[in-house]
Amino acid sequence: MKKVIVSIYLLSIGSVLFSCKKSFLDEEPLSIYTPDNSLQTAAQFQQAINNVYNGVRNIYMGNINLDTYFGLYYATDFAFNATDYDPAAKLNAYKATMVPSYLIPQNIWTAYYKVITNANLVIARVPNAAQLSDADKNSFLGQALFFRAYSYNVLANLYGGVPVELNELTEPRYDYERSSRDEVYQQCKKDLQQAIGLLKNINEVSDGTVNKQIAQHILTEVLISLKDYDGAIASASSVISYSGVSLMTNRFGRRATTPGDVYRDLFEFNNQNYSTGNHEGLLVIQTALNNPAAVGDQTAWAIIPGFNSLRYVETGTNIKKNVMYNGSFVDSISSNGIGWIRPTSHFLYEIWTPGDIRNSAYNIVRDIRISGVASTSPDYGKWYVKDGYKAKTLAADFRDTIRNFYPIIRKASPSAGDFVAAAGPAMQTNTTNPFGGILLNGATRLFMQKYMARLAETYLLRAEAYLGKSQQQKAADDINVLRNRASATPATVTEINLDYILDERLRELYLEEFRAVTLTRLGLLYDRDKRYNPKSGQSIETYHNLWPIPTTEITQNTGAVLKQNDGYQ
Repeated sequence: MKKVIVSIYLLSIGSVLFSCKKSFLDEEPLSIYTPDNSLQTAAQFQQAINNVYNGVRNIYMGNINLDTYFGLYYATDFAFNATDYDPAAKLNAYKATMVPSYLIPQNIWTAYYKVITNANLVIARVPNAAQLSDADKNSFLGQALFFRAYSYNVLANLYGGVPVELNELTEPRYDYERSSRDEVYQQCKKDLQQAIGLLKNINEVSDGTVNKQIAQHILTEVLISLKDYDGAIASASSVISYSGVSLMTNRFGRRATTPGDVYRDLFEFNNQNYSTGNHEGLLVIQTALNNPAAVGDQTAWAIIPGFNSLRYVETGTNIKKNVMYNGSFVDSISSNGIGWIRPTSHFLYEIWTPGDIRNSAYNIVRDIRISGVASTSPDYGKWYVKDGYKAKTLAADFRDTIRNFYPIIRKASPSAGDFVAAAGPAMQTNTTNPFGGILLNGATRLFMQKYMARLAETYLLRAEAYLGKSQQQKAADDINVLRNRASATPATVTEINLDYILDERLRELYLEEFRAVTLTRLGLLYDRDKRYNPKSGQSIETYHNLWPIPTTEITQNTGAVLKQNDGYQ
């Protein structure tokens, strides 16, 4: 946050120094855009609020830095990094890499403070904008307050107490001090309550626009952190009971008549927005192909195994063959990937009960068919796992089970036949492989809409609040709303504890929630990582339940002491 401010400050000093000597080379600008004259009309304020949305989109689509973005998912009970083998890096060696100078805590800190800075500009300018109607003032102010609160909530969850800046900055500051974690949450509560009074309902705004229900949803989480469980229950109930939102319980969308299930429908290409009939998404991050303001999502590229390197010895020969056609085709299931984020065994094998559609073959694919050989080969069309070919894979050369083959999460990928272009050559439907599939010609970004939150999570937050009041039956009832939709075995009252809720969040929200943010919020990153992550769990320490304050923030803050979290040097 401060690096940006310092650069602006130095530029302003330079302009003063050099203006002392005029010459014929001095330019006389015909117009100068400043916040004073460029934030007056509704169109100008819309551009300013679009910039706030863009900052959030960059975080959700991985446009800030890949190591940084993926760090919100792995090194948790959900996944580890599969790209580093020796030496360990990228948070697998948690104690060595999650340090104050590491790029992950630095970049996340900077990204969210940029959102806050841009939101503060709108908040400061709206009240005196004479050209805005009252309706426009309410809309812009409500959206900016929401994003400021959302960002401070994430920062407090990850880092604990952080500096709170509520003003538009006109000069640099070097005297920040940390507010307590509760003080940050209290500010989030204040902003969200004000925003809720200004925002329209979800069915009254365009797709991807901040609305009353997403603000109430985030407020629910904030109130849980403040241990105001009654308030959290009331806030969640306001969302759940609103007639304009509902869980999707029947097949819907563009592939409703093809084999699948309603959970898969939630993640089919172009099925996320309210205008398409999906009334479960509370806020959907928008992106669009060929829109210069949009960015594509890199999650699929990271989470899908690297099939292009998966090979085995063909039956009856000593010839090495690709499992998949041309090394790039995937059996009608998803785009190709590189196996960067590798789910843990806890997620893949331990948390599921029979019949749960969230673990169906339409959502998590556990076997593929051999197509990388001639159709006359005895191996052609056989199942890679069921027919024993996994045992023939050249694991020593290609690290089969670590990076190149593991169950495939389809949530972040389109279905075969969907055109979802990306950076570089477009993704195209395979017309040669009889098993279908998609060829990814070097592209790494998918232009698909992405949930910030769904109503399903609101039920889980209310269950967490009920658990905080020791009302396990009501918590079980909320959880079972989701489990019934998933055709899963209902939860019993005796099972309900925080671990069960966290496992249910994994089942329902895998690859949607920023898992590191959830676990640090609850102070359980160490506990869950230690138990379930075979990589980072070996070195994580209890003090890692909070991320470190970035070194640069401490050293640049020369006018006051910005205290580091305990345990970090």
